[in-house]
Amino acid sequence: MDQNISSRDGTALAHESAGRGATIVLVSGAMSTGATVAPLAAPLSERFRVVVYDRRGRGASGDTPPYTVEREVEDLAALIEATGGEAALYGVSSGGALALRAAASGLPVRRVAVYETPYALSEEHLAERARYTERLTAALEEGRRGDAVELFLQLTGLDDAVIGSARQSPMWAGMEALAPSLAYDDAVMGGGGVPREMLASIGVPVLSIAGDASPAWMRQAAKAIAESVPRGAYRTLEGQTHMAEPDVLAPVLAEFFSR
Repeated sequence: MDQNISSRDGTALAHESAGRGATIVLVSGAMSTGATVAPLAAPLSERFRVVVYDRRGRGASGDTPPYTVEREVEDLAALIEATGGEAALYGVSSGGALALRAAASGLPVRRVAVYETPYALSEEHLAERARYTERLTAALEEGRRGDAVELFLQLTGLDDAVIGSARQSPMWAGMEALAPSLAYDDAVMGGGGVPREMLASIGVPVLSIAGDASPAWMRQAAKAIAESVPRGAYRTLEGQTHMAEPDVLAPVLAEFFSR
């Protein structure tokens, strides 16, 4: 990231942009930085100005406690203002929840696309999210960053053997560095359920996407988003999982954002 702007509370936000045309801001999910979504910027920058940024508390961006979701919405407002005054948003996973909140808050957003925002639909899933929040909060308060990362990986469905192997890998230190931001994504998800009232207030077109190789509940959550916004559409990508391939996803986004 080679540029910085200041959010309303003074937090420095690292970002970079590529391409020319209408602006699209890419919003990353949990345990990720702008570098995670950067591969998607390359194909989109052929037709748009694409902005990639490190969310607060990650990468080269700063952080200013106490955290609130409203501060992250203000971060997007600052980015949009600095890069043209209006933008489309693309958010992946919990980054999709942030993008949707930003649109509902009245930011100058013309369209929103989200990929597999993991809202829970069943009572079982909601209870699992509540347990995760409780255990994550305790781990972070006690400084057990590694345990916090492990809780998140368990939530994503990784088995203990894979997690144990990850703990021994060189990447683990970087994951622990991002651990405090897990609380931010948990807050953005707002308890985990589909926020139907908030979604119903979004007036711009929303495209909710899922991979057809992802778990059924992910596709159901994506469909629930599309059904909850007044101008929503739902689409699946053949052969894709939660980590969608940029060359498959980019043409779908480009077509939607060109309308």
